[in-house]
Amino acid sequence: MSLRIIITGGTFDKHYDELKGVLAFKNSHLPDIVKQVRITEPVELEINQLVDSLEMGDESRKSVLDACRKSPEDRIVITHGTDRMVETAKLLGPAALAKTIVLTGAMVPFSVSGSDALFNLGAAVLASTLLPHGVWVVMNGKSFAWNKVRKNYEKGYFEEIPPT
Repeated sequence: MSLRIIITGGTFDKHYDELKGVLAFKNSHLPDIVKQVRITEPVELEINQLVDSLEMGDESRKSVLDACRKSPEDRIVITHGTDRMVETAKLLGPAALAKTIVLTGAMVPFSVSGSDALFNLGAAVLASTLLPHGVWVVMNGKSFAWNKVRKNYEKGYFEEIPPT
């Protein structure tokens, strides 16, 4: 069994640029993270893009969908910015690929002390082995179906959309 991790950027992969005093993209942290956490199964890393999800448009999301379609693996974890993660999930879900696709991210960059990146990635990798085919968002120790999740900006976590 193998896993593909599709990297799109987001807070997960931001670095602190000490010269400019901002968070920016340089390289992905995922190669080092995969070594550090000792995932024992084969993992294919694919850098799809390195962008803040606030800058992701329809073409960026379609690129993620195309990467999922082309993936020979049927287990995919996508690292993604949290601000537009749900929008990407809403594009992937209706495609109904015969794969388990899990989107995850971080509220605090991996490179910053106190980051939730490792926890969320570990949960997403495990979820990709336990959840059925479909599209899922895994954040804050919980899994959510792609069409039943939202980011609660006031509380700073993801939650299930209450039934109406």
